[in-house]
Amino acid sequence: MQNPNSITIAAKSKNPIKVKRFGYGTMRLTGEGVYGEPPNRPEALQILKQAIGSGINFIDTADYYGEDVTNRLIAEALHPYPQDLVICTKVGTTRKPDKSWITYNKPENLRSSIDKNLQTLKLEQITLVHFRVMQGSEVPFKESMDAMFEMQKEGKILHVGVSNVSAEELETALSMGDVATVENMFGHGQRNTSTSHYGENRGGEEVLAICEKNEIPLIPYFSLFTSMPKKDEKIATIAQKYNVTAAQVNLAWLLHYSPWILPIPGTSSLKHFEENLKAADLVLSKEDMEFLG
Repeated sequence: MQNPNSITIAAKSKNPIKVKRFGYGTMRLTGEGVYGEPPNRPEALQILKQAIGSGINFIDTADYYGEDVTNRLIAEALHPYPQDLVICTKVGTTRKPDKSWITYNKPENLRSSIDKNLQTLKLEQITLVHFRVMQGSEVPFKESMDAMFEMQKEGKILHVGVSNVSAEELETALSMGDVATVENMFGHGQRNTSTSHYGENRGGEEVLAICEKNEIPLIPYFSLFTSMPKKDEKIATIAQKYNVTAAQVNLAWLLHYSPWILPIPGTSSLKHFEENLKAADLVLSKEDMEFLG
């Protein structure tokens, strides 16, 4: 089974953008607990440069990674940016000094986050911003989305996306404006709504179905870190068959599962980054996919 090697963001908008269907997520470039500086800063910068050098043109980040560590690394490693590079950031949460995550989704909070991203990334407009839904929010979803679409009208954001949404929330967002992308937890071992140590996975297969219907890329976060069970016998069998790693099979499975999935595996290891990249060349047969489910 072959899979397309590119995908279109905001396919139905006036400004569609085609990117390679294999991106890089920067979250793992931070310190322990997704906070503080990376333990190996030169390697972190090298991974970012290697990503661009290998043809990747989609990088996922957030100002609450660090705090603001990944954005500073991106700017240091890659600015001035290649013309075709899409930097995607997220807003809707922030961090406390104790490393806890709290909602930060009032309209004025979202505006503050966007301005912070623009300043650190040295941009006049952010190509793609996801509004990240946090559990326990007192701010209605529509109020936050109104603020996102307002900043899009002002030109601070080119395309608006959503993250960690339920199917109902995605439908609501679609009724309000163009949704370019969805970033939800999704992987071979995590395809359904469930609750884990990392919070509630708020929409798997049902969200993917809406994305496919509307030609919206689904960007899986934690596609390796959380969604992979510690021991997946089926993945291990295919990995042994092709003499590759379990992570590579997981990523290849995502690429084959739907042409509307855009994987963004993250790592702080240059060796693992290069291994992950090879997953894009791994061809799984129809029988392999039926076996994996």
